[in-house]
Amino acid sequence: MAALVLGHGAGGGVESPDLVGTMNAAHAAGMSVALVEQPYRVAGRRSPAPAHQLDAAWSAVVSQLRGSRLAGLPILTGGRSSGARVACRTAGEVGPAAVLCLAFPLHPPGKGDDPTKSRLAELAAVRVPMLVVQGERDPFGMPPTGPDRTVAVIPGAHSLGSRTMVEAAVSEWLSSLAL
Repeated sequence: MAALVLGHGAGGGVESPDLVGTMNAAHAAGMSVALVEQPYRVAGRRSPAPAHQLDAAWSAVVSQLRGSRLAGLPILTGGRSSGARVACRTAGEVGPAAVLCLAFPLHPPGKGDDPTKSRLAELAAVRVPMLVVQGERDPFGMPPTGPDRTVAVIPGAHSLGSRTMVEAAVSEWLSSLAL
């Protein structure tokens, strides 16, 4: 048994269809799931905190879960959009068994030709198995496959409109992991 800890994107909460599909896939695989709402949302604010604050809050939550409710379980981390970025940036610190990214924002829309705007380094820093589920028309770009990085391309844009397609991609990947 293992556990999956998921964070939301900057513009939404943990009820987004792709997170729900991911949660369903994890439950079907016999995993526990923790959906984490960032502190700025809990406080009623709409705008995300700076990256270092998001990362610190995420690391603290994963550490607390690992020391209590999810003690002894291999933990996978991940999230949607900015939540995926947080999971990638903190992977070295929190030590997940794998990382799952939904709609990873590789670059701001319209900035794909500007290498200074690329967030590929955040993906490349992850040294455990990773799945990126990306919409084929995502204006935030298409991450490449890489060492230990699988990219599942599904119909849609950044919203990953098909919960069923997300669930299928995540289920297939989870079944391939040796946890």
